[in-house]
Amino acid sequence: MDAPVYDTTFFVRRLLQQYGALHQEVRRLRDGQSNQATVPQAAAPRSNLAEVDLHNTSALAASAQHAPIVEWFRQRRIEARPVPEAVETSGFFDEIAVEIGDNYALLGEVVAKIRWGLRKDVPNFSLKLSDYSQKDGQAINAFCKRLYEHTFLAKYFYQKQEKVVRVTLQQAAPVRDFFAGEWVEWYVLMKALTLLQETRHSAACARNLDIVFDNEDLHELDVFMLIDGAKPVVVECKSGEFRQDIEKYLKLRKRLGLDRSQFIIYSPDLGEEQAVALSNMYELTFANRERLT
Repeated sequence: MDAPVYDTTFFVRRLLQQYGALHQEVRRLRDGQSNQATVPQAAAPRSNLAEVDLHNTSALAASAQHAPIVEWFRQRRIEARPVPEAVETSGFFDEIAVEIGDNYALLGEVVAKIRWGLRKDVPNFSLKLSDYSQKDGQAINAFCKRLYEHTFLAKYFYQKQEKVVRVTLQQAAPVRDFFAGEWVEWYVLMKALTLLQETRHSAACARNLDIVFDNEDLHELDVFMLIDGAKPVVVECKSGEFRQDIEKYLKLRKRLGLDRSQFIIYSPDLGEEQAVALSNMYELTFANRERLT
């Protein structure tokens, strides 16, 4: 039987459904155990995400937010080292990442040009909007203008008559890292948090989380989430090659004691057929972007 292909939002939703079903079964068993007087149940705890503006908050960077994650790993004799600024959303990294991910079919080419230019030290490039439909050309121009306004580009100029966008790349290290692949991590994190907020679940989250095992083995987890204090999820985010890392992820999943459904390899470039094949071949969940928007 073929293993299913999950996008990240669909995957988290499935986890929540499974988690809810487990709690219902526990309550059913408890209700049938004895004739003792029924004790009124406490109201469900309020979600820690309920009133948070996810795209403009420092709350996710607080040590208290990371504390449940640190404790979850401590109970497994693993040291967790959160990076608070990696989930600080008062800047623009999260918004731009969501815009890219939600419109990847169109904006992926622009991101690829920026990434290539930064890697090869080619500071300028141009886009001929006449090569696109009018609607797509307008969207690309608006995106480039937004990148400039938020300092993701050093210079931006639109030649209206020729329908050409000319840009100069931003060389600052945080922007280079963003286009090198961190935007995928931001995208996965924000889409998952948005779903959890909408479904009124609590979650602790971390990005670029270093974990250290007893033997001092060090690993970095791109995105880690602890849903309702009990359900761990690891998402490794890939904007490029990942084949050489499959064996490493298989070993890490087993070492953490996670089900294959709780350890995701996510790539926006992964086609559905390829994701199905890889999910069938390995005890990991390979996720694409088909239903993430």
